[in-house]
Amino acid sequence: MRNDVARITSVADVDSNRAQLGKEYIENYYNEKTGKKNYLKVKTYGDYREMLLDKDLDAVIISTPDHWHAQPAMEASAAGKDIYVQKPFSLTIEEGRAFSDLVQKNKTIVQVGTQQRSSPQFRIAAELVRNGRIGKLHTVRIGLPGDPSGPDAPEMPIPKNLNYDMWLGSTPEAYYTEIGVHPQNDFSRPGWLRLEQFGAGMITGWGQHHIDSAHWGMDMDLSGPIAVEAIAEFPRSGLWNVHGDFLVKAWYEKDIMMYISGGYTNGIRYEGSEGWIFVSRGDYSATASDPVSKEKSSKALDASDPAILSSVIQENEIHLYKSEEQHKNWLDCIKSREQPISPAEVAHRACSACLVSHIAMKLPEKLLWSPKEERFLNSDEANQMLSRTQRGPWGYKNSKIITK
Repeated sequence: MRNDVARITSVADVDSNRAQLGKEYIENYYNEKTGKKNYLKVKTYGDYREMLLDKDLDAVIISTPDHWHAQPAMEASAAGKDIYVQKPFSLTIEEGRAFSDLVQKNKTIVQVGTQQRSSPQFRIAAELVRNGRIGKLHTVRIGLPGDPSGPDAPEMPIPKNLNYDMWLGSTPEAYYTEIGVHPQNDFSRPGWLRLEQFGAGMITGWGQHHIDSAHWGMDMDLSGPIAVEAIAEFPRSGLWNVHGDFLVKAWYEKDIMMYISGGYTNGIRYEGSEGWIFVSRGDYSATASDPVSKEKSSKALDASDPAILSSVIQENEIHLYKSEEQHKNWLDCIKSREQPISPAEVAHRACSACLVSHIAMKLPEKLLWSPKEERFLNSDEANQMLSRTQRGPWGYKNSKIITK
């Protein structure tokens, strides 16, 4: 909305109360910005597929729960719309591969909400590492919290304003309880984030941010780990069931090891033969529900030697994609038809690393992974977790919009 090149004209939500609040928020914003009463009338939809029929609609923003990312994005691409989709890129690796392949085939401009790429400290850190300022990179440590267990939650009547069957989408039927969906009276952290039916927990929820940034510095944007091993604690009671404390070990080509754990400071630490660089969001928060408070935040950029950070990247060295702001970069690319800073395939690879790590949390063995084939080389059980059964009529495999 802050960019004059765009106008937000419609809202789709399976919760009619939230759709109405979105409509009022957008209309009030434009009224105040223009000084004109009734500057525009925002349309609301209970079914996003009806919204996609609007020929005047150029692009969509998808900010749904994780299990509803890929299907509407793929349908938007099939309808000729460009897409901004929140991370994680997909619910499963199979779904992510289908998503990335389709949007590349359709030449859709896709920007994923891994907005750390538009924060200068993450680009600076990646450039310094890629240009050898800490010598040969050998270790990456990512600090990432787990989630707590939750209370038991009884079945509740489905609110009249919520299309709960569509909210569940392609996932199995489950009884409604408010802390398993989203709050009805505010916009605080929704409970679905802590249910494996709808996502994988923090390993994808925040993990895609940090792993995506780490891949940038590792020069692994289009690859992934070649082996992974993990341990994790999972709740033994209560409604919420995503992982708590955990440790992931991931082996990459070029003899690089990645460790991910809540035991590290939230952020990314690159360790090389001649020093280290640490990067984090610092005191920046994307939302009020970010898992690290500003009071506990670390320096946005730090190094073993301050001279590393003041080192100038020369003209003949590696310069990474520079973006001032994630949404603006997307809008610019819609006009230019160039690739944005966080395109589909790069996002799929980062999400895959998260999902491979999540699968490893479930199995007590070192899993060998092929980034090229996107399959495990030593575990049929792990390969069965690369996809999920999709409950019809929902799911991208059942979509008539995609398959027509």
